[in-house]
Amino acid sequence: MRYVDGVTTKKKISVIGLGTWQFGSREWGYGAAYAGSEAPAIVRRALELGVTLFDTAELYGFGRSERILGSALKDAGALETSFIATKLFPVLPVAPVVEQRAVASANRLGVRQIDLYQVHQPHPVLRDTSTMRGMAALQRVGLVDAVGVSNYSLERWQAAEEALGAPVLSNQVQFSLLHPQPERELVPHAVKNDRLIIAYSPLAMGVLSGRYTRERRPTSLARTSHPLFLPENLDAARPVLNVLRDVAAAHDASPAQIALAWVVRHPNVVAIPGASSVAQLESNVAAADIELTDEEYGALKNASDTFTPTGGGRARVTAILRGGLRRR
Repeated sequence: MRYVDGVTTKKKISVIGLGTWQFGSREWGYGAAYAGSEAPAIVRRALELGVTLFDTAELYGFGRSERILGSALKDAGALETSFIATKLFPVLPVAPVVEQRAVASANRLGVRQIDLYQVHQPHPVLRDTSTMRGMAALQRVGLVDAVGVSNYSLERWQAAEEALGAPVLSNQVQFSLLHPQPERELVPHAVKNDRLIIAYSPLAMGVLSGRYTRERRPTSLARTSHPLFLPENLDAARPVLNVLRDVAAAHDASPAQIALAWVVRHPNVVAIPGASSVAQLESNVAAADIELTDEEYGALKNASDTFTPTGGGRARVTAILRGGLRRR
């Protein structure tokens, strides 16, 4: 496992983390058996492989994800050594609510301090002044170490940091070969200012695994409701998948591993793919050790630039993807 350079935190952060939206969430269709046995097994194996970053949210399974993750880390004796990130559901993100929700998340996780507490997405009406006042209070009492945001533009990220009066460590955004926009402004900003980009959906909800086609559609609600799985968009992704397969063959790897390797090749970027099984977790983690050449990176980037979603175009699909909270 590799760990992030250039970002100062109390605990080291693995470049491949584990996203846990699927823990306790009905949208993925994994069921109670997964939550009770497979999820804890995935966490244990992640720890064995050097994963330190675990991302969850109070929204995921309405708190069940936090409970499952916290219990699994406690059983493994890793609550104090793991870098645990969770997120505030910003219905009314004023200071007293922010403080109350952080206490609830910490209790569900079973931690004395949340390593990274993030605003799940920008509120469409309220600015971040009161939100960050609550975050600052949480930092003063020691319940929260670092503050982060999610789905923020560069300008709003900077405004949130000004409101906090201290670093807003991270911005968790959609970042993959099918959504490379963070390369333009967010990644350079993170590198210049010792900040962190946390890439969610680094496999584009599984499209970049190559498993899905017009003929082979997903069945889980989380995917069937996602615009990337429209037949025309699966067709449009084929050129990217073709290059992924070519690069994967050169590394004796899978397309998904190459897609992850492409994301974490960027400085100050970590990825948080989910995992439906221990085997998938192991495959994801192995991507941290794949070193892409400049030529391979360029070929993947060129293919990425050709991807244009239909059904209203890239702008419409991007707006849909960024507009919902159920999107990891």
